[in-house]
Amino acid sequence: MSHLNSYLTAAGGLLAGLAAALPLLAWQRRIIHQQRQALAARERDRSYWHHLATHSDTTDLPNRRALRTHLEATFSLGEPLGLVLIDLDRFKWVNDTYGHEHGNDLLYQVGQRLTTLGPPAALVAHLSGDEFAVVVHGDEGDVEDVARTAYTRISGSPNKVGDQEVTLTASVGYAVAEPHMLPRDLLQAADQAMYLAKARRSGAHAHDPSHHTPPGAVTRYRDLR
Repeated sequence: MSHLNSYLTAAGGLLAGLAAALPLLAWQRRIIHQQRQALAARERDRSYWHHLATHSDTTDLPNRRALRTHLEATFSLGEPLGLVLIDLDRFKWVNDTYGHEHGNDLLYQVGQRLTTLGPPAALVAHLSGDEFAVVVHGDEGDVEDVARTAYTRISGSPNKVGDQEVTLTASVGYAVAEPHMLPRDLLQAADQAMYLAKARRSGAHAHDPSHHTPPGAVTRYRDLR
Protein backbone atom coordinates (compact mmCIF):
# COMPACT_ATOMS: atom_id res chain seq x y z
CA MET A 1 0.00 0.00 0.00
CA SER A 2 2.89 2.31 0.84
CA HIS A 3 4.37 1.66 -2.60
CA LEU A 4 1.07 2.54 -4.25
CA ASN A 5 0.88 5.76 -2.29
CA SER A 6 4.43 6.60 -3.35
CA TYR A 7 3.56 6.01 -7.00
CA LEU A 8 0.42 8.10 -6.72
CA THR A 9 2.35 10.88 -5.05
CA ALA A 10 5.04 10.80 -7.73
CA ALA A 11 2.45 10.76 -10.50
CA GLY A 12 0.63 13.64 -8.88
CA GLY A 13 3.87 15.60 -8.70
CA LEU A 14 4.61 14.86 -12.33
CA LEU A 15 1.16 15.97 -13.44
CA ALA A 16 1.45 19.09 -11.36
CA GLY A 17 4.81 19.81 -12.95
CA LEU A 18 3.39 19.32 -16.43
CA ALA A 19 0.46 21.56 -15.63
CA ALA A 20 2.84 24.26 -14.44
CA ALA A 21 5.01 23.86 -17.56
CA LEU A 22 2.17 24.12 -20.08
CA PRO A 23 1.82 27.93 -19.86
CA LEU A 24 5.58 28.26 -20.28
CA LEU A 25 5.54 26.00 -23.36
CA ALA A 26 2.64 27.94 -24.84
CA TRP A 27 4.50 31.21 -24.23
CA GLN A 28 7.64 29.84 -25.89
CA ARG A 29 5.59 28.74 -28.90
CA ARG A 30 4.10 32.22 -29.22
CA ILE A 31 7.58 33.78 -29.06
CA ILE A 32 8.90 31.40 -31.75
CA HIS A 33 5.87 32.12 -33.95
CA GLN A 34 6.34 35.88 -33.54
CA GLN A 35 10.05 35.57 -34.35
CA ARG A 36 9.27 33.61 -37.50
CA GLN A 37 6.70 36.20 -38.54
CA ALA A 38 9.20 39.00 -37.94
CA LEU A 39 11.87 37.22 -40.00
CA ALA A 40 9.38 36.61 -42.83
CA ALA A 41 8.32 40.28 -42.78
CA ARG A 42 11.96 41.38 -42.82
CA GLU A 43 12.64 39.12 -45.81
CA ARG A 44 9.59 40.54 -47.62
CA ASP A 45 10.82 44.06 -46.92
CA ARG A 46 14.29 43.17 -48.18
CA SER A 47 12.83 41.69 -51.37
CA TYR A 48 10.57 44.71 -51.82
CA TRP A 49 13.37 47.24 -51.51
CA HIS A 50 15.67 45.15 -53.68
CA HIS A 51 12.97 45.06 -56.37
CA LEU A 52 12.56 48.83 -56.17
CA ALA A 53 16.31 49.33 -56.51
CA THR A 54 16.67 47.06 -59.52
CA HIS A 55 13.47 47.64 -61.51
CA SER A 56 11.85 50.49 -63.40
CA ASP A 57 8.79 51.91 -61.67
CA THR A 58 7.26 52.63 -65.10
CA THR A 59 7.55 49.24 -66.79
CA ASP A 60 8.49 46.97 -63.83
CA LEU A 61 11.38 45.70 -65.97
CA PRO A 62 14.94 45.37 -64.68
CA ASN A 63 16.69 48.74 -64.76
CA ARG A 64 20.21 49.93 -65.63
CA ARG A 65 21.61 48.65 -62.33
CA ALA A 66 20.20 45.17 -62.98
CA LEU A 67 21.60 45.29 -66.52
CA ARG A 68 25.06 46.13 -65.20
CA THR A 69 24.92 43.28 -62.67
CA HIS A 70 23.78 40.81 -65.33
CA LEU A 71 26.47 41.87 -67.80
CA GLU A 72 29.23 41.66 -65.20
CA ALA A 73 28.12 38.18 -64.15
CA THR A 74 27.86 36.92 -67.73
CA PHE A 75 31.21 38.43 -68.75
CA SER A 76 32.86 36.56 -65.89
CA LEU A 77 31.61 33.26 -67.36
CA GLY A 78 33.13 33.95 -70.77
CA GLU A 79 30.03 32.80 -72.64
CA PRO A 80 28.89 34.19 -76.04
CA LEU A 81 27.08 37.43 -75.36
CA GLY A 82 25.48 40.31 -77.21
CA LEU A 83 23.61 43.48 -76.38
CA VAL A 84 20.71 45.15 -78.18
CA LEU A 85 19.89 48.79 -77.44
CA ILE A 86 16.54 50.28 -78.45
CA ASP A 87 15.51 53.91 -78.66
CA LEU A 88 11.88 54.67 -79.52
CA ASP A 89 11.45 57.18 -82.35
CA ARG A 90 9.27 60.25 -81.84
CA PHE A 91 8.39 59.29 -78.28
CA LYS A 92 8.56 62.94 -77.22
CA TRP A 93 5.75 63.61 -79.67
CA VAL A 94 3.64 60.94 -77.94
CA ASN A 95 4.26 62.56 -74.55
CA ASP A 96 3.54 66.04 -75.86
CA THR A 97 0.39 64.93 -77.69
CA TYR A 98 -1.19 62.48 -75.25
CA GLY A 99 0.46 63.35 -71.94
CA HIS A 100 3.02 61.64 -69.72
CA GLU A 101 0.55 59.19 -68.20
CA HIS A 102 -0.33 57.77 -71.61
CA GLY A 103 3.34 57.93 -72.51
CA ASN A 104 4.14 55.72 -69.52
CA ASP A 105 1.36 53.32 -70.57
CA LEU A 106 2.99 53.11 -73.98
CA LEU A 107 6.39 52.36 -72.45
CA TYR A 108 4.79 49.57 -70.42
CA GLN A 109 3.25 48.09 -73.58
CA VAL A 110 6.60 48.19 -75.37
CA GLY A 111 8.27 46.49 -72.42
CA GLN A 112 5.65 43.73 -72.43
CA ARG A 113 6.19 43.14 -76.14
CA LEU A 114 9.94 42.84 -75.63
CA THR A 115 9.52 40.33 -72.79
CA THR A 116 7.92 37.94 -75.29
CA LEU A 117 11.18 37.64 -77.26
CA GLY A 118 12.20 34.50 -75.39
CA PRO A 119 15.58 32.72 -75.61
CA PRO A 120 18.27 33.54 -76.51
CA ALA A 121 17.10 36.93 -75.15
CA ALA A 122 18.05 36.54 -71.50
CA LEU A 123 17.19 39.92 -70.00
CA VAL A 124 14.99 42.83 -71.08
CA ALA A 125 15.76 46.08 -69.27
CA HIS A 126 14.22 49.55 -69.26
CA LEU A 127 17.17 51.89 -68.99
CA SER A 128 15.44 55.27 -68.79
CA GLY A 129 12.87 57.29 -70.70
CA ASP A 130 12.32 55.63 -74.07
CA GLU A 131 15.45 53.44 -73.97
CA PHE A 132 15.43 49.67 -73.60
CA ALA A 133 18.11 46.98 -73.68
CA VAL A 134 18.08 43.28 -74.40
CA VAL A 135 20.92 40.98 -73.31
CA VAL A 136 21.39 38.03 -75.66
CA HIS A 137 23.15 34.84 -74.67
CA GLY A 138 24.30 33.69 -78.07
CA ASP A 139 26.51 34.31 -81.07
CA GLU A 140 26.40 37.06 -83.69
CA GLY A 141 23.54 35.46 -85.61
CA ASP A 142 21.46 35.14 -82.45
CA VAL A 143 22.07 38.78 -81.53
CA GLU A 144 21.08 39.99 -85.00
CA ASP A 145 17.91 37.86 -84.97
CA VAL A 146 16.88 39.25 -81.57
CA ALA A 147 17.56 42.82 -82.70
CA ARG A 148 15.45 42.51 -85.83
CA THR A 149 12.69 40.66 -84.00
CA ALA A 150 12.64 43.37 -81.34
CA TYR A 151 12.21 46.00 -84.04
CA THR A 152 9.32 44.03 -85.55
CA ARG A 153 7.64 43.55 -82.16
CA ILE A 154 7.69 47.29 -81.57
CA SER A 155 6.70 48.51 -85.03
CA GLY A 156 4.69 45.59 -86.38
CA SER A 157 1.33 46.58 -84.91
CA PRO A 158 -0.13 49.73 -83.33
CA ASN A 159 -0.24 50.41 -79.61
CA LYS A 160 -3.29 51.58 -77.71
CA VAL A 161 -2.84 55.08 -76.30
CA GLY A 162 -6.03 56.22 -74.61
CA ASP A 163 -8.71 55.79 -77.25
CA GLN A 164 -6.21 56.13 -80.09
CA GLU A 165 -3.86 53.71 -81.83
CA VAL A 166 -0.24 54.76 -82.31
CA THR A 167 2.31 52.92 -84.43
CA LEU A 168 5.88 53.25 -83.20
CA THR A 169 9.21 52.78 -84.87
CA ALA A 170 12.55 52.40 -83.14
CA SER A 171 16.27 52.73 -83.68
CA VAL A 172 17.89 49.42 -82.73
CA GLY A 173 21.63 48.91 -82.38
CA TYR A 174 23.35 45.66 -81.52
CA ALA A 175 26.86 44.44 -80.78
CA VAL A 176 28.60 41.20 -79.86
CA ALA A 177 31.05 40.95 -76.96
CA GLU A 178 34.68 40.52 -78.01
CA PRO A 179 37.33 38.85 -75.83
CA HIS A 180 39.01 42.15 -74.92
CA MET A 181 35.77 43.93 -73.97
CA LEU A 182 34.42 45.01 -70.60
CA PRO A 183 30.69 45.54 -70.00
CA ARG A 184 31.01 49.29 -70.62
CA ASP A 185 32.74 48.57 -73.95
CA LEU A 186 29.86 46.38 -75.08
CA LEU A 187 27.35 49.05 -74.13
CA GLN A 188 29.37 51.66 -76.00
CA ALA A 189 29.51 49.45 -79.10
CA ALA A 190 25.75 48.82 -79.05
CA ASP A 191 25.13 52.51 -78.45
CA GLN A 192 27.24 53.41 -81.48
CA ALA A 193 25.21 50.94 -83.54
CA MET A 194 21.99 52.51 -82.30
CA TYR A 195 23.32 55.93 -83.30
CA LEU A 196 23.94 54.58 -86.81
CA ALA A 197 20.44 53.08 -86.95
CA LYS A 198 18.92 56.43 -85.98
CA ALA A 199 21.12 58.45 -88.37
CA ARG A 200 20.45 56.14 -91.31
CA ARG A 201 16.86 55.28 -90.35
CA SER A 202 17.74 51.66 -90.94
CA GLY A 203 15.67 50.04 -88.19
CA ALA A 204 18.31 47.68 -86.80
CA HIS A 205 22.03 48.21 -87.28
CA ALA A 206 25.13 46.31 -86.20
CA HIS A 207 28.14 47.84 -84.51
CA ASP A 208 30.62 49.14 -87.09
CA PRO A 209 34.15 49.54 -85.64
CA SER A 210 35.28 51.37 -88.78
CA HIS A 211 32.69 54.11 -88.43
CA HIS A 212 33.71 57.29 -86.65
CA THR A 213 30.96 58.41 -84.29
CA PRO A 214 30.82 62.17 -83.65
CA PRO A 215 31.97 63.25 -80.16
CA GLY A 216 29.12 63.31 -77.65
CA ALA A 217 26.86 61.00 -79.67
CA VAL A 218 27.64 57.99 -77.49
CA THR A 219 27.46 58.62 -73.75
CA ARG A 220 25.57 55.81 -72.00
CA TYR A 221 28.66 53.60 -71.64
CA ARG A 222 29.85 55.86 -68.80
CA ASP A 223 27.07 54.49 -66.61
CA LEU A 224 28.75 51.09 -66.48
CA ARG A 225 32.11 52.29 -65.20
